[in-house]
Amino acid sequence: MSNTLPKIAWIGLGIMGSPMSENLIKAGYQVTGFTLEQDKLDRLAAAGGTAAASIAEAVKDADVVITMVPASPHVEAISYGPDGILENAKSGALLIDMSSITPQTSVDLAKAAKDKGIRVLDAPVSGGEAGAIEAVLSIMVGGEQADFDTAKPILEALGKTIVLCGPHGSGQTVKAANQLIVAVNIQACAEAVVFLEKSGVDLQAALDVLNGGLAGSTVLTRKKDNFLNRDFKPGFRIDLHHKDMGIVTDAARNVGAALPVGAVVAQLVASLRAQGDGGLDHSALLRAVERLSGAQV
Repeated sequence: MSNTLPKIAWIGLGIMGSPMSENLIKAGYQVTGFTLEQDKLDRLAAAGGTAAASIAEAVKDADVVITMVPASPHVEAISYGPDGILENAKSGALLIDMSSITPQTSVDLAKAAKDKGIRVLDAPVSGGEAGAIEAVLSIMVGGEQADFDTAKPILEALGKTIVLCGPHGSGQTVKAANQLIVAVNIQACAEAVVFLEKSGVDLQAALDVLNGGLAGSTVLTRKKDNFLNRDFKPGFRIDLHHKDMGIVTDAARNVGAALPVGAVVAQLVASLRAQGDGGLDHSALLRAVERLSGAQV
């Protein structure tokens, strides 16, 4: 292992965080991690990382701290306070938050970190669990060019499309737009699946030919088997997409952008969650369409 590579602390080892941290280990980085679940810490250690007993322990010697947690309150909880990142990371460290949170939370975090001598990038991702495992994520970044340049070799071990989108909060704004497009796309695919099946068409054949034309999409490629097999094991949970649709609808309202279709899909996501399907993959929007179409699911 090269001693010239920066030491990395990783906070949050969930569906996305575990494979992402493991890809950094494979790339030769020394990774110390912390999360609340012992089995996830054991997994990190088995992959060659170091499990820490606290956030403070994980970040104290780190050159780069990467966080991947579910939402803004979680980012605030791990960042602030006496046991948080800002009080325990060394001055000059780079904090890369890869969670999907509100743009304002990212702006506020960058401002608070600056007072501690800590640099910040917001760097949410798109690609889901498969993209995390395969290290082909799209990473949309907000922050300073110099910090982006420092982070880029690390991010290149995690994704394929890595773009600095603007100042602090810009990465989160682009991620919100991404989640809008993905949700609307999944909903359209789900409606097409129900239409095709009720029409008696061979669904496998239909989806294959649709995905070869203008209707094709990464969503359809990634989620086709979910639709065909009704396999809704979570790669990205409805609960999280519900959170993200709240972010994009609120942010759009703040800037005066109308999202008429997005608003409807946000309600459909909320409805599916209210029916108890929040822990399923977002391709489970198919279940909502089936219910509306009279199926018992």
